Amino acid sequence: MSLAFLHAHDCSDVHGDSVWGVSWTKNDTVVSISADGSIKQWASSTGEAHIPPNAPPNYKVPSPHTLGLVSLSVSTDGRRALYNSLDGLTTLWNLDTGEIEGTHESYVRAEENAEPSWTVSLSPSGSTYASAGGSGNLAIHSAESESFGRRLSTVFSGRNKFGMCCSYSPDGKRIALSSEIGQVSLLDVEQNAFTETHTSHAMSVRSVAWSPDGNLLLSASEDKRLVLYDVRTPGSSSPVATFSGHSSWVLCCDISPDGRLGLSGSADKSIKVWDIAARAAVSTVQDTGEVWSVSWRPRAPTIGSAGAFVSGGEDGLVKWWRSAGAGG
Repeated sequence: MSLAFLHAHDCSDVHGDSVWGVSWTKNDTVVSISADGSIKQWASSTGEAHIPPNAPPNYKVPSPHTLGLVSLSVSTDGRRALYNSLDGLTTLWNLDTGEIEGTHESYVRAEENAEPSWTVSLSPSGSTYASAGGSGNLAIHSAESESFGRRLSTVFSGRNKFGMCCSYSPDGKRIALSSEIGQVSLLDVEQNAFTETHTSHAMSVRSVAWSPDGNLLLSASEDKRLVLYDVRTPGSSSPVATFSGHSSWVLCCDISPDGRLGLSGSADKSIKVWDIAARAAVSTVQDTGEVWSVSWRPRAPTIGSAGAFVSGGEDGLVKWWRSAGAGG
């Protein structure tokens, strides 16, 4: 099988620096964050800046942070965006009203074992968020507006290793954490403990992505590879496939809403689509620069289509791609 993806359109207003995160929301908008410190929301059909139709007259897009934004997590209902800056300022933005519902200065060491957050992930319930940073420990915080950022627990990883990416599973029962030394660990939320750690990568793992049913986990690494894990049996998940083909660091990954296709972006200036069952790349899209983030459209694709995705990279553009159909 081979697939073709066409460049549909770009965002109407380029970011002032690299786009470090994109997320296609359930409401068919796209949220992007950039090294220029800005966060924006776009209408996926046109690439124009999006303001919700029922937004209040005083609707505002957050002012750019003085430092770059490095981590983005959008709620499952598409109504809120959690994002984090280089210095560890975590913010929750209501995409419907424009209100900032919470901010947390994680770089202020007012609590024991507190550290600046690098990566953040909002839980499916929206009541908590996870974060990790320089120590590689995983912290759980309140995401409620009246107590936003309050640390509920810290789970020690056992080794001093920088936490590169954390992500809640779709059911909220587990959190995946990747590290700069190539590890991927799984935390059981109810037990509040790491239950397993994989060392399949030789270099830093930049990104992890869950399948929509929570059965599979995909990791992307600076060792130019992606690794797929089957996590259906807690405590005994194992790598089931390795995807090779990028010629430089793999910076981001995602899994399609039907669980059939993987997606990756790389410093080699390409995006690859992978057939998970066949363990092979079925499409390669050449971009103009390093690809820092990718996100599938959450809506299931129509019959005969592989769906659509969005990407962001070093040229500051958010780009939409649509499938041209499947061929033999």
